[in-house]
Amino acid sequence: MALMLKGGHLVDPQVGLDMVGDLLIEKDRIAVVGEDLDQAAYENLAEELEVRDMVGKIIVPGLVDIHVHLREPGYEQKEDIASGTRAAVHGGFTTVCAMPNTKPVIDDGAAVEFIVKRAEETASCEVIPSGACTKGLQGESLSEMGDMVARGAKAFTDDGRGVQDAGMFRRVMEYAKPFNVPVMVHCQVDALVGEGQVNEGVVSTRLGLAGWPAEGEECEIARDIAICRMTGTPLHIQHITTERGLDLVRDAKEEGLPVTCEVTPHHMFLSEDDIGEDYNTSFKVNPPLRTPEDALALIQGVEDGSVDVIVTDHAPHTAWEKDREFELAPFGMIGIETSLGLVLTNLVRRGIIDYQRLVELMAVKPREILNLEPVSLRAGSKANITVFDPEIRWTVSADEFESKARNSAFIGQELIGRATDVYVGGVAKMKEGTIVE
Repeated sequence: MALMLKGGHLVDPQVGLDMVGDLLIEKDRIAVVGEDLDQAAYENLAEELEVRDMVGKIIVPGLVDIHVHLREPGYEQKEDIASGTRAAVHGGFTTVCAMPNTKPVIDDGAAVEFIVKRAEETASCEVIPSGACTKGLQGESLSEMGDMVARGAKAFTDDGRGVQDAGMFRRVMEYAKPFNVPVMVHCQVDALVGEGQVNEGVVSTRLGLAGWPAEGEECEIARDIAICRMTGTPLHIQHITTERGLDLVRDAKEEGLPVTCEVTPHHMFLSEDDIGEDYNTSFKVNPPLRTPEDALALIQGVEDGSVDVIVTDHAPHTAWEKDREFELAPFGMIGIETSLGLVLTNLVRRGIIDYQRLVELMAVKPREILNLEPVSLRAGSKANITVFDPEIRWTVSADEFESKARNSAFIGQELIGRATDVYVGGVAKMKEGTIVE
């Protein structure tokens, strides 16, 4: 069977593509890209040719999120690979990178192999495993790095905490280098952060909550960049939140160091000022929401190219975990089903970035960072494709989530633009906004 997507607006900066045209897909690959393809000319290529009208829609290489918590194994009550990847497809993603802070932690080859096999059995999209830097995320001894890479891990991270000992982190970077995979870091100096709940400042004082100072993030960013300079190992700064932290990354890039960074929609489009006296725990994230000035600086970093990728840090929790006192509730919010709509609404429609830059941030650069096979809108490329309607108006509703979780701070917001169709390896995973079983 072959598939033709007709009349969509094709956007791919990798091949200089920005036009209305057609795509012909055969099996798992793009066969032809062109304008006004003759349907009749290709009907002899397969027993059946499906033609879909994409007029008014934007067609881009499949979106990739390199920071997602699928929770399996061990926390399946929050999310599992099946539900998390359904949510990813619903949000327009064809590929996600799963974080290793599960139970047990993904810190050896057998655990990576479990993720790979479970994804083959239950996932709606591609799942790329990451492995822990240290055993049990304890920061005390190295994980089984080589074994994990051999079984499919594409990055190392102790996400959820920083490696506190500088000597230990140096060993992590040195051992990771021969495997040609990045080390992705959650920058948090525990001695500075302590029991911090929200950004340290006016809001933490107003709400009577322990402060999580910006310096608790920035000090580790500076340290990790220094160790990157020492070792030459690619370093990726996860969910950066402050203007000064982003300046440190800019300086490292100007120096020529292999440093990249990511931002989340919630750190760009929310701030500490959004945390009200109702103490809505969906706003409790780690790192915390920072000042409006920091949020603006992140947006400017996306615009000027300092930020490499937009991720979600999709962090599902059960309702009962979040429905507690602010200090007792876990950190994190879901975001994989709202990310594209938030970016289209707040960045593209406002003219801050265009579709080309969106593709760079959410499809091209994520694959480059993880050294994945490039995906583009050209003949011969794997047919991982995201289609979205830039004019759909919709209100974020918990009832529409495919995720098991509901802990989103964006519920009730009206967004413009939404994924409608997703193809993974040429197979339809979502059509007209409905997941394909």
